Amino acid sequence: MREAGKEKVVIRVVKKKSGHAAHHGGSWKVAYADFVTALMAFFLVMWIVGMDQNVKKAVEGYFSNPIGYKHGYGSGRSPLASGNSPAAVRENVFRTVAYMREQQQFAITESDIRKSLQKSTGLRSVASHVEIVVTNTGLRIELVEGDSGDTFFQRGSAQLTPVGQQVVSMIGDELAQLTNPVEIEGHTDAAAYGTGTYTNWELSADRANAARRVLEGAGLPDARIAEVKGLADRDLRDPQHPLSGANRRVSILLPFQHPPPALSDSSAAPPTVGS
Repeated sequence: MREAGKEKVVIRVVKKKSGHAAHHGGSWKVAYADFVTALMAFFLVMWIVGMDQNVKKAVEGYFSNPIGYKHGYGSGRSPLASGNSPAAVRENVFRTVAYMREQQQFAITESDIRKSLQKSTGLRSVASHVEIVVTNTGLRIELVEGDSGDTFFQRGSAQLTPVGQQVVSMIGDELAQLTNPVEIEGHTDAAAYGTGTYTNWELSADRANAARRVLEGAGLPDARIAEVKGLADRDLRDPQHPLSGANRRVSILLPFQHPPPALSDSSAAPPTVGS
């Protein structure tokens, strides 16, 4: 306070306090982080459950002994042993997802072929002679002869029977919707056929070629035919009974275009954990 003439001037100092929002704390951030972590763990579990058995074993081996597992895989053949390379991890994930997608496509094709066989009155009787299996290497379809030996081909002939043509044509129609390469194999039993230059080798190759022609006529592009070969009796389905009709068959193979990392690697054998 000071005087100015006769009047006293009062100087007031006004301090303003800035207001702030109520304190809410950071507990919600912790809860959200826990939720995201649980969601990620759930995603990983579901992803692993849907993997191929070989990939599951790779995951199991890694978590059982990460150090020994990495040593066993050397430079990183395992999808989990990619080190610090994000590109390698992305590549393995892509290959695994693509492989699972092909598995689903093969399973759908298998189901569609079986339905077509049951739907057609003329083909129901031979449905049991058509074996369809999704293996670790791809889709395998085999037309297996019965004891009579004339279900799909007449004995000693490379000419498809009418039923055989129907079955192969129906299969070709289904396979035309895929993009995988196609390999065709002809097989005979151990009974020696013919004399001179026409033997089991020529017969099995001619049967494979006959199936190829019908597949292409049903819409399968010629460019997708990767191999046609006759194996005679060198790969018996029933080696305990070399003369069995089950050995006389035509195999149609569709290998995976994107095999899983464990199978596409040149050394697909599992590592010795701890070595």
